[in-house]
Amino acid sequence: MTLQKIVIAITGATGSIYGLRLLEMLREDPSCETHLVVSQAAVLNIREELPLTLKKFEASADVVHNIRNVGASIASGSFLCDGMIVAPCSMRTLAAIANGLSDNLITRAADVMLKERRPLTLMVRETPLNLAHLRNMAACTEMGAIIFPPVPAFYARPSSIDEIVDHSCIRVLDQFGIHRAADRRWTGLKGAEVMPLAQADKSERTI
Repeated sequence: MTLQKIVIAITGATGSIYGLRLLEMLREDPSCETHLVVSQAAVLNIREELPLTLKKFEASADVVHNIRNVGASIASGSFLCDGMIVAPCSMRTLAAIANGLSDNLITRAADVMLKERRPLTLMVRETPLNLAHLRNMAACTEMGAIIFPPVPAFYARPSSIDEIVDHSCIRVLDQFGIHRAADRRWTGLKGAEVMPLAQADKSERTI
C-alpha cells in the first residue's frame, strides 16, 4: 500500500479546530501519513479555542515538525508528498505565500508545493477582506493554490459546530482525492420541492 503524505499547517487565524479535524480524519485512513507544522500564533489559538493541550493536538499527527526547522524533510521538493493544507490560513501566512517569502517551515513548505506543482489548499480565515487580502488570494490562485474559506453549507441543516466543521473538512479532502462518506452530501432537490421555472418566475413577481 502506497502512503499518501499530506502536510497540515496550523497558523494564527481562528479556526484551529479545522486543522485538528483534518488530522483526525486522515488518521482514520491507514493509507495516509500526516506531517504537522504549527506556528507560534497558532499555539495561542489552540490554547484559547480547544479543550486540549498542544501535546495532545500534535499526537493526532504522524510526524511533527518545528516551524523553525527549515531543514526539515518537507522543506525540500525531493521529499515526495501529495500536497499541503493550511488550516486555518492567516492573512500573514497568505501574504508570505503570495510573495514567495519562505521565512519559516510553513511558508517554505507551501512554496515547495507551488514550485513542484503539488496541491496546496489554503483555508483562509478573515472578514471583511481588504484589497491586500484579495490581491494575495488572487496571486496564490494564479500560482496554482486553492483558496478554500470554510464557508458553512446550510443546505445540510447542521445541528452542531462539529457538523459544520466536518462538512468543510470533507470538502477539503475531496480536493486531494480522499473521499470520505458523508450523509449530507448534496444530491439535488427532491422532486416534490422543485418549483417549475414559470411558477418560480411568477412567484418572484408577486412578492
